[in-house]
Amino acid sequence: MRGFVLSTGKQMMGAGLIAAAALWMGVSTAAMMVSALSVSAADQELIKQQRYWERITADRQARLNSAIAQLSTTNGSFDELAGSVESRHAALAELLKDFKGVPGAQAALAPAKPRLNATTPVQRIQNTLIDQERMIDAAEGFARSRAERLRLAFRLAGLDPTSYRGRGTSLGGPLIEAKDPRALAVVLDVDESFALRIQRAANNMSDMRALSDAAKRLPFYRPTSAAAQSSSYGVRLDPFTRRPAFHSGLDFSGPQFTPIYATAPGVVSYAGVRSGYGNTVEIDHGAGFKTRYAHLAGFSVSVGQRVAVGQRIASMGSTGRSTGPHLHYEVWVNGRAQNPNRFLKAGEYVQQTD
Repeated sequence: MRGFVLSTGKQMMGAGLIAAAALWMGVSTAAMMVSALSVSAADQELIKQQRYWERITADRQARLNSAIAQLSTTNGSFDELAGSVESRHAALAELLKDFKGVPGAQAALAPAKPRLNATTPVQRIQNTLIDQERMIDAAEGFARSRAERLRLAFRLAGLDPTSYRGRGTSLGGPLIEAKDPRALAVVLDVDESFALRIQRAANNMSDMRALSDAAKRLPFYRPTSAAAQSSSYGVRLDPFTRRPAFHSGLDFSGPQFTPIYATAPGVVSYAGVRSGYGNTVEIDHGAGFKTRYAHLAGFSVSVGQRVAVGQRIASMGSTGRSTGPHLHYEVWVNGRAQNPNRFLKAGEYVQQTD
């Protein structure tokens, strides 16, 4: 037998080691629990997106299951389901007629290739329903994105897009104006949810066409290929007096005789010399819109002449109150000068839908 005597110091040292070990284990356990329970913002966004798509998938599957379930309800359900598929095809065909000629529409809305694993009539109908869902989704997304881009362009220009929106130009006009989707569902002989999606896509396509047509008549295009803007719209230091003065347009500097183009179709309302502006061309675009092109070296149009967008009307110069070759460009709406920059930025969005 051997005995050990633990002094007070050794006892305290042992107690300290035990306490340190317990503390380390507690901290480690707490850290592991916090790490397991905490979810980063990225993880939360990922979970949110995953749940969103799960809901979408579940909704689509529920609609599809509902349609397929008709096969086992009555003896004539197969014929009914086939008729429903045909009615949907007819409604889609009527809608897609309005997409004809729109850039990018043909590729975006092309039917899917037939599935080779469809061996029974039920599978073929099921695959057709799936493709119909895909096509109406594509039509809704395509029309909405194009229409939203054009609406944004009009807002950038300070214009109200609702003043230019379509008025029943799709699906024979009155069909898309129906307030009650049930009425449209009866007319198209399809289920109400499908009719509602047809109506939304048709409305967006109608707006897109109307806004696109209106944009072609508005000064949304550049007056010259010269990229440099030597002076902007608003208050600036006058180059002659060196005092603050309001500048009612944009200045584009460039070489003498740089071509100048009409920024929208219209009729030449003035071609001559204006005090301070030098050689000037003004074009009336209708609906209260007018553009002015000044300090020109010369012009190739006359009053009363109709011009097209992008048509050459003059050449850059330094006539009038000018310090060097440049184009002074103005946009007027209902008798008031506007910031041309807003129309140029709007034009960039419009051209992205072409």
